[in-house]
Amino acid sequence: MSANEKPKLSVLIITLNEERYIKSLLEDIDFADEIIVIDSYSTDQTVAIINSFENVKLIQNKFINYTLQRNFGLDQAKNPWILFIDADEKLTPNLKSEILKTINDNYAASAYLIYRTFMFKNRKLHFSGWQTDKIFRLFKKSDCRYTEDRMVHEKLIVNGEIATLKHKIIHFSYTSFLDYKMKMYNYGVLKAHEKLKKGQKPSYLKLVFHPTYTFLYQYLIRLGILDGIKGITICYLNAYSIFIRYKELFRITSSRI
Repeated sequence: MSANEKPKLSVLIITLNEERYIKSLLEDIDFADEIIVIDSYSTDQTVAIINSFENVKLIQNKFINYTLQRNFGLDQAKNPWILFIDADEKLTPNLKSEILKTINDNYAASAYLIYRTFMFKNRKLHFSGWQTDKIFRLFKKSDCRYTEDRMVHEKLIVNGEIATLKHKIIHFSYTSFLDYKMKMYNYGVLKAHEKLKKGQKPSYLKLVFHPTYTFLYQYLIRLGILDGIKGITICYLNAYSIFIRYKELFRITSSRI
């Protein structure tokens, strides 16, 4: 890249049955130099919607876990800067401007954390552990890779400086109780397989106390109580995912005996 040439940005999105949000997201990221969607063989209208955008590259790849899917996406990108965004996330105009300014900064860090505003249906969740939620979303491809010892809640390994952007992503994660419960169930199952791979054995003590601790910590210490019914719901479902983790770990272990 010449001294006068601006760095280019690849936006990567992982999808599975995301017809609810994908159209508005793709319209929202038209500032990217490259947009790639890695789809896990959606059965709704997701693929049709993606194919209606001429500037979007669709790649279908079998989903094994989140880390492998993200690293697969990284391997497809051709530009030096990566913006990973979930289909249920939205960029504000201020955040888009900040992203473009950041990648054009000659002294930019290798990776940037971005805070997220958690939306419970269409209303902001203020507490319940989400008030300090931040995640790596923008980074230099050459300096970063997701560690493969995690299957969910991926960890980005950064070879270089880390910084945090000022503006937040809007995260429309919770649309209904059943949808979010299924998401938490799937997270729990993947986490169980991750723990098994690391040699962790099932424990009845953890099965009982870890979900209970998670609920009480998020509801009381992380002030979920101030979110009212929304707080109870989110704290319960996060604890439910922990319960599923240990329940699945028992199931896998017993099936191998």
